[in-house]
Order: sequence, then C-alpha cells, then structure tokens
Amino acid sequence: MKIYMNEKEMIVKDDITLFDLKNEYHKTSDIWIYNGFPVKSDQQLNDNDHVFFIKRGVIPSEEDFEQALVSRHTPGVHELVKKASVGIAGLGGLGSNIAIMLARVGVGKLVLVDFDVVEPSNLNRQQYFIKHLGLLKTDAIKQILEEVNPFIEVKIINQYVDATNVNDIFSEVDIIVEAFDGADSKAMLVNTVLHDMKDKYIVAASGLAGYYSNNTIQTKRITDKFYLVGDDVSAAKPGSGLMAPRAALAASHQANTVLRIIMGELEVE
Repeated sequence: MKIYMNEKEMIVKDDITLFDLKNEYHKTSDIWIYNGFPVKSDQQLNDNDHVFFIKRGVIPSEEDFEQALVSRHTPGVHELVKKASVGIAGLGGLGSNIAIMLARVGVGKLVLVDFDVVEPSNLNRQQYFIKHLGLLKTDAIKQILEEVNPFIEVKIINQYVDATNVNDIFSEVDIIVEAFDGADSKAMLVNTVLHDMKDKYIVAASGLAGYYSNNTIQTKRITDKFYLVGDDVSAAKPGSGLMAPRAALAASHQANTVLRIIMGELEVE
C-alpha cells in the first residue's frame, strides 16, 4: 500500500504499523504525528496515511521543516502560503503578533517596518521580552522569527513610514498590513495604498482598546482590496488603554484575513 512518511510517498507492506516504520527509519524519534495529530501509541497504518517522525529538541533541515508544515496544513495551503509576500507597517501590539503568526504558517517573505525601540511599556501587549529592551523593534522581531521559522525570508526596514516612501517600502509585497497605533498614520497608509498601489491588498485595524467584549471585534471588507478589523469605537484613551488580549484578538483577525486572501477566499463571511 501507499503511505506518506515525512510527506514522502513510499510503498509498504499492508500489515505495517507506525512503530514498524519508526524502528526501521527513525529509531531516535520521540514525537509521532499520525494523519496530522500527535499520538503516543502504535497505530495500524492504512492506504494513503500520512505519518511524521520528529526528534524532540533537534532543529530539522529546511526540507524536513517544510514537510512538517505541509503535514499540519490543509492540502494545497502550504504551496500558496510559501509563495506569498506580506508587508507589515508597525511592529507593536498588532504587528509583532501578526508577524509571528504569519511566520508560523510559513508565509514565504515578510517585509517588516518600524522605527522605534522596545521599551518597558511595550511588554503589556507586544511580543517582546525583557532581553529585547532598548533594541530596535525590527531587530528584536527578526530574532524572534528566526526562532519560530528560520527558513522564511525576513526583510527588516528601520524607517518611519510616510506618504513619500510607502510605494518604495512595499513595492515587492502582495498584501500590506496596517499595524500602527496613531489614527493619522493609519489613515495615511490606507489612503496612500488605495490611491497609489491599486494592485495591493491592505488589511487595517481600528478600535481594539480596553477589555470590551470579544465579539465586537469584527472583520469587514470595505472595498475589493481593503479590509478593516476592529469595532470602530474603542480607541485608546484615558481609562481605555491598549492591552494584550484585545490587541491579540485584532491581530489574529488581521493575520487570518491575510491567509484567506492568499488562499483566494476574499469574501468576509
């Protein structure tokens, strides 16, 4: 019968089990993925089953790492995700979360832009650590992404984004994610992309402060290529600050919207 071991097709005898394969090909493995799910006991294998063997703590080769992603993704997803290029403007509570999510799903190229440094007040919602204090956010996020997925292309740009440089900064990406804090910067980026870069998709956010209901954060398709995430109301202000849970909720909406665009699922359901 035919099975896929670490996503490579092979022909095996009909009565083979998962541990038979492990003992023959991957004796030292201690994590076993069977049809996309980790198992702890032996399994009788069937035609077209997918199995993946991993050695805990060992950094896989690029090929093995990619095959591990394929084994967990829906068929056909990884090929499209790997070809995609995404730009993120701002690496704070939204952008740092989004960058990590997109690296985890294997987006082939990320262009990450910010001009700021990591400071203590960032740690209440942004994906940085004490050891990153004082570093440029671009350098800090690149360090983190290298530990998440060292095989994607990450381009960092330490620059303040304004209407004069948006085209140059994001010329090589398919999708632009707006992840700024300030309303003026948000409006500038969205308007510039919609006016000057009509071939690009843009995914922006507005209204995610405080600890209001989860369910008020929504994704809307404003135009064919412009998506807006948030509740349109909960701006940061005294008594309603930016906090990790809702920032991460909005970031997840934005990252999943990017993934849906990559997959050609353009409608908001």
